[in-house]
Amino acid sequence: MSVRIGRSEFRLEDTPLVTGNGRYTADETLPGEAALVFLRSPVASGSIRTLDVAAARAAPGVLAVLTAADLPETFRPILPALFHPGPDGRDMHVPPYRALADGTVRYVGDLVAAVVAETRAAAEDALELIEFDIDEAEPVIDPVAARSSGSPAVWPDCPDNICFRVVTGDPQAVRQAIAAAPNVVRERFEITRVTAAPMEVRGARGTFDPDSGRYTLHVGTQAPHRLAESVAEMMSLAPGSVHVTSRDTGGSFGMKNAHYPEYPVILHAAETTGRPIRWEPARTESLLADSHSREQVVQAALALDDDGRFLALEVEICAAVGAYLGPMSVHPMVANVGSLSGVYTTPQIAATVDGVFTNTQNMAPYRGAGRPEAIYIIERMADVAARRLGIDPAVIRRRNMIPAEAMPYDTGFVFTYDSGDFPTIFDEALRRADWAGFEARRREAEARGRLSGIGLTYAIEIAGGPPAKPMPEYARIEVEADGTVALGIGGGDTGMGHRTTYAGILSERIGVDPEKIRFATGDTDAVARGTGSFGSRTTAAVGTAMLRAFDVLVEKARARTAEALEVAEADVEFTDGAFTIVGTDRRITLPDVARHFGEGFEADDFSAADNANFPNGCHVCEVEVDPETGLVEILRYTVVDDVGTVLNEALVYGQIHGGIVQGAGQALMERMVYDRDSGQPLTASFLDYAMPRAGEFPLFDISCHPVPTTTNALGAKGAGEAGVVGSLPALVNAVVDALVPYGIDHIDMPLTPDRVWEAIRSASR
Repeated sequence: MSVRIGRSEFRLEDTPLVTGNGRYTADETLPGEAALVFLRSPVASGSIRTLDVAAARAAPGVLAVLTAADLPETFRPILPALFHPGPDGRDMHVPPYRALADGTVRYVGDLVAAVVAETRAAAEDALELIEFDIDEAEPVIDPVAARSSGSPAVWPDCPDNICFRVVTGDPQAVRQAIAAAPNVVRERFEITRVTAAPMEVRGARGTFDPDSGRYTLHVGTQAPHRLAESVAEMMSLAPGSVHVTSRDTGGSFGMKNAHYPEYPVILHAAETTGRPIRWEPARTESLLADSHSREQVVQAALALDDDGRFLALEVEICAAVGAYLGPMSVHPMVANVGSLSGVYTTPQIAATVDGVFTNTQNMAPYRGAGRPEAIYIIERMADVAARRLGIDPAVIRRRNMIPAEAMPYDTGFVFTYDSGDFPTIFDEALRRADWAGFEARRREAEARGRLSGIGLTYAIEIAGGPPAKPMPEYARIEVEADGTVALGIGGGDTGMGHRTTYAGILSERIGVDPEKIRFATGDTDAVARGTGSFGSRTTAAVGTAMLRAFDVLVEKARARTAEALEVAEADVEFTDGAFTIVGTDRRITLPDVARHFGEGFEADDFSAADNANFPNGCHVCEVEVDPETGLVEILRYTVVDDVGTVLNEALVYGQIHGGIVQGAGQALMERMVYDRDSGQPLTASFLDYAMPRAGEFPLFDISCHPVPTTTNALGAKGAGEAGVVGSLPALVNAVVDALVPYGIDHIDMPLTPDRVWEAIRSASR
C-alpha cells in the first residue's frame, strides 16, 4: 500500500491542482451562459426613495433586471439555524433577511437589484443606468454604542439593538467569589472583525431545467446537501428540487458553509431568462458581501488566591452580529463559549454574551468559530494575571492545569474532556522552544537595540460537536462486480485532503491502493446525504460512518463467500484486508470476491461519533520588536499538539501550519474597518486589508503528542482549527512580553507597527 495511517503521505488531490487542472467554480463555463451583476447599497442605512430600472432593462444585451418586486412572493427570508433567548425574557429578534432589499438598506453592500446580460460588461453598463436614490439614516457601527440608550436602531422593532442574550454559568455566584478573592485581575479586550478572504471568492453558476423543474447550483461549499436544502426552502421548493455541485473549492474557512441571498436570485434569473447564469464577483465585492467574523468587546475578571490559583472567572461579551442574521450568525459567540475554561481547574465560571445588531455585514463562523476568541480571553487573562502578581506565565499555567489522571474531566462549564495529557505536552513544548534559555536571548536582543518577547498559550477546543449530540455524516462504500472500489462521503472538501484521508483509511481495510479508489464528494446527486465539513468534525464523523458502513459491507460479502464456498459463515474470517477460511491457507480480498462471483456489494451509513472530542496543544512564540518602528518579527514558533490518532502527518501538520498563519494574520495585521460615522468600509480591497505572506514567518517547529480520544473508533481528534485557536494569544502574549520594560501589559489586536509604536511612545511620555 502507498498510504499507511500515521505516515506522512502526499495528497492525492494535488497533481491536478499544481498543474493547473483544478476545476473551480470560475472554470465551469456553461453553453449559452449569461452574466449577472448585483446592485448593492452604497450607504449603511436608509430608505430607498427611488429605484427605477427601466433604462437598464432597455440597455443593449440586457436579458433581465430583478428587484425585490420581481421575485416570487413565495420566496422566504433566510433564517438562522440556531435560536437563543433575548434579554429580559423576550425571544431572540429575528429580522427578515430577504434575497433583495425591499424598501430599506442596512449596510454597505446590501443587495438591491440584479442585472443579467449577454456579457459582464453589458451588465455593468446597464447597472450604471439604474436610477437609485436613498434617504440616508444615521448608522450604528460599534456594538457597544449600538446597545446604549439613544443609539439608532438597525431594526425599529428592536430598539436596543440586542438580538440575543445568553448567560452561561451562575454570574451571581461568580461575582460573590470574585468579591471574596484576595486578588482580582480585570481587563478589556477588543477582538477584531476579520474575514476569511480565501483565494477563491464566492462565485456561482446557476441553471434551470424546465423539463424536470430542477435547479442546479455550481458553487464552492463546505456543505452541499445543507446548501441545497436551504436554497430550496428559501425558494419554497420541494426537497430535491435544487442540485448542488461543488468540485474544487479554493478555501473557505467557514465562509462558504452557509446559505447566502445571492443564490436564489441566481437560480431565479436562470429560470426567468432560460439561460445558465454566471456570477463572478471581484475581490472588492467579496470583501463586502462575504460574511465577517469575530468582532467582540470583552470585559473579563479573574479571581486568584495569593499563590496564583484561579478561583473564578467572569466574562461579559458584546458581540456584533451585523445587520442581518445569516444561517450561522449567532453560532460562534455562543456555541463554543465553553472554551473559556481552557485547560484549567477554575472552580467557577460565568459568561454573558450579548449579540448586537450593527449596520455592517453579518457574521458567521471563521476558522475556529468562537474557540479562538474564548481561548484568547482565558490565555490573555492568564498572562495579565501572571504579570500583575509577579508569577512566571509558565508557572501560573502549570499551577492551574488539569492533570492527566483527572481524565475524563468535567470542567463544570459546558464541556467534559474525555482525554488529554496537558502537563506532558506543556513541558514538551517549553523544552522544544528552549523556554529556559530565553532570557539570554532577550539580553542579546537588547544589546542590538531590539525588544525580545516570548509568549505561550495552551489551547483546547471542541471538535465534532455539539457535546453529547454530534451531528451525523454519510459514507457509502461500493465494491462493484469488476472489483472496482468506490467511496462517497457527504462533506465538502475545500482543500483539506479528504480523498487522501478517507481513501487511505479504506485502502488499509480493503486491500486496494488508495489512488485506485473512485472517490465522490461535493455533489448532491452523486452522494445521497451529507451534513458538511466544519467545526473540525469531518475526520471523526466521516470516519465513524465509513467504518460502520465497511463492517456492514464485510458481513454481506462474508455471507456470500460462505455460501459460494460451501463453508460455515463462522469459518469465514476477515483480517488484514481479506477473507480467510479457518484451518486453510485460502485467502480472498473483497474485490476478488466481487470479481469471482460477478456481483457487487455496497453499504452506507449516516451516523455520528459517540461524542465530541477535544484537540489541544501548547504554542510558544518568540518575537522581536523594533522600538523605533514598532515592527514585529516572529523569530521562532513551536507547537506540540494532541490531535489524537494522527491519520496522515503531512495533512495534520499542514492544517496546523495554516491555522497558525491565519491567527497571526488577525493578531498582527488583519482588520475589517468601517467608518464609525458613515458606515463606509475602509478595507474593501487588499490594498487596505492586509494579509499574511510567507516571507513574514520562520519555519515552524510542529510536533504531535497523540492521546487518542475515546469518542470515535479512529481515536482521532479534529486538526483543522488547532493552529488558529492557539496562535492569537501566543502572538499577543509574546509582543506584550517584549514591551514589559515600558510597563505595558495589554495592546489590542491587530499589533500593527503603528499601534505598537504608539503604545511605546505613550508609555515613554
